[in-house]
Amino acid sequence: MALQSMTGFSRREGTSGRYRWAWELRSVNGKGLDLRLRLPPGMERLETEVRRMTAERFTRGNLQMSLSVAISETQVEAVINKDALAAVMALREELGPLIDPAPLRLDALLSIRGLVDFREPEDTEEAAAARDASIMAGLADALSDLASMREREGAALAGVLNGHVDRIAELTGIVEADPSRTPQEIARRLASQVAALFDGNAAFDRDRLHAEAALLATKADLREEIDRLKAHVSASREMLASAGPVGRKLDFLAQEFNRESNTICSKSNAAAITAAGIELKVVIDQFREQVQNLE
Repeated sequence: MALQSMTGFSRREGTSGRYRWAWELRSVNGKGLDLRLRLPPGMERLETEVRRMTAERFTRGNLQMSLSVAISETQVEAVINKDALAAVMALREELGPLIDPAPLRLDALLSIRGLVDFREPEDTEEAAAARDASIMAGLADALSDLASMREREGAALAGVLNGHVDRIAELTGIVEADPSRTPQEIARRLASQVAALFDGNAAFDRDRLHAEAALLATKADLREEIDRLKAHVSASREMLASAGPVGRKLDFLAQEFNRESNTICSKSNAAAITAAGIELKVVIDQFREQVQNLE
């Protein structure tokens, strides 16, 4: 399965017998799979299968799915209340000597409330099963359309995210290559600071001061942060080149990227490294924002 965005839309419609149906699916970002399903009255029995089919295709996203069903061909049948008709005929026979002996007219019978009911015919089991099968086949097509759109969005996002990762790698290289990180430059800067402290003040403990200077030099070393950034860059590229849902993993890496960039900024003792660290934070924020759209 290719990378997928969590944004998409699809619509499928069709007919079965005298029914016309339509599925409409919308998907947006979500921490998990949140399905909001709207079915017309009488179609609730489809819910379990709809949820199962959806969970097989997607793992994340807020999905709104609605089904509409309408009758495209109106049919009416007359249903006679035979008990009521028998009661009318029995009453006529009983009152025969007292009323007009002419035969009952149809319009007279129709005017008797409850004697004849006009309603839509009930579907046979075969017709209802065929309609449900058509609706569920339409859902399968709509889910496929939605997945295709999410995959197209995912491919576009992958390009954007790879661009951010490339820039992170480039900025990491800038930090690594900065002259201020060379042992000679660190030693020169510390020696200058120590000399300034001793200038005109012999009360300092020289050995203790050198030990503190060595500790400061160790803390100022960015080797670990640079190595971790490189490892995160490599992991990000592997995930973006892989198939399946990787949004949560990339979001975790974005947090790790941010942690290393913060440390670089706090340890920086050169304007160039500080500038690179700040830009790193900007690019990482952009990376994380786009990652939120991935399944």
